[in-house]
Amino acid sequence: MKRYKFASPAFAVGILTSMLLATASHAQAAASVPLSKAPEISKLDAALASSKASEDAVDWHDVTQWGLEGREWPDQERLSYFDRLPAAAEKTVTQNVWKLSRDSAGMMVRFKTDASALHVHYKLTKSNIAMPHMPATGVSGVDFYARDESGKWRWVMVSKPAAQEVRVEVIKGLAPGVREYAAYLPLYNGVEMLKIGVSKGARFEGLAPRPKPVVFYGTSITHGACASRPGMVHSAILGRRLDRPVLNLGFSGNGRMDSAVGDYLCQLDAAVYVIDCLPNMSPADVTAKCVPLVQQLRSARPATPIVLVEDRRFTNDWITPAKKKFHDENHAALRAAWENLQKLGVKNLYYIEGDALYGTDTEGATDASHANDLGFMRQADVFEPVLRKALAH
Repeated sequence: MKRYKFASPAFAVGILTSMLLATASHAQAAASVPLSKAPEISKLDAALASSKASEDAVDWHDVTQWGLEGREWPDQERLSYFDRLPAAAEKTVTQNVWKLSRDSAGMMVRFKTDASALHVHYKLTKSNIAMPHMPATGVSGVDFYARDESGKWRWVMVSKPAAQEVRVEVIKGLAPGVREYAAYLPLYNGVEMLKIGVSKGARFEGLAPRPKPVVFYGTSITHGACASRPGMVHSAILGRRLDRPVLNLGFSGNGRMDSAVGDYLCQLDAAVYVIDCLPNMSPADVTAKCVPLVQQLRSARPATPIVLVEDRRFTNDWITPAKKKFHDENHAALRAAWENLQKLGVKNLYYIEGDALYGTDTEGATDASHANDLGFMRQADVFEPVLRKALAH
């Protein structure tokens, strides 16, 4: 290494000081240069942009004029038209259940039109339109399906909300002809108003809600976490496959076989009751509350089929022993309750095992607990034959 000789120590200190000042000045200058901003993904790929704003030449149709499926107790007062439970429930169910019941999960509106484009205008009750593990399309989107020539429900398009008020053209260039459509409402947001728009002069007919829904009472999974779109929850999938209306009473973190919710279930003329609350319950809770809830339903509805569902397994319980033990014990508690109900002579009772609700390859969940679209489809596959048998009884 080359060595330098300085005339004096003071001279050496001066040289070093100048070098340090120059280095600091260079660093400061570099820091003041702004980093180039990454372009928004919608600028790179238009398909990932929010839905296009609607034009003025649209006829708007207020869905409250003909009604929604998944909105039962229609004659009872509601704080908002799009609440899942009547206003009186605020005084009887838990506060958490009440707050969650104001999400529009599972609600669906049907209509017929020959329009070549579909528009939607709605206002959300909450400004948080997405969650860290669930996209805005699922939390706050409106999801459209239509019947094809054979009568089968097939997907059309979902709105891609970017704000609390959404007024957008959902899709255009639709094939000619009159067809039936269904639009599923947001899963984890509430709705203040909702209108369906079609091109001026297009034929439009609102279709009234169908009677005797399949009623699902459950947890965040029933509520819809973490579907990419409202139509991808297993209850919605089953509604299309069975061609029946569905009532979604999933309450995230708060589906616990509560008798106060049971009181509202008893008021319904349901095709089937599906009780899927175990993910929010302990084995002791299951032992204490399952038999009373079934007896409560059976006393009011002697012949309506009741389906009990074991909790799904966390998709990583193969490597988390405590979770596996929890599922084992929960399943055993529900099985014991089911056997007890059979001994008590309860008829028209059905049972769904939980081990393979998400499949067995560990790929059916977003966060181990909540289903992704694959997990929801697999749940529907497991539920379907049991529900068909119950409905045929």
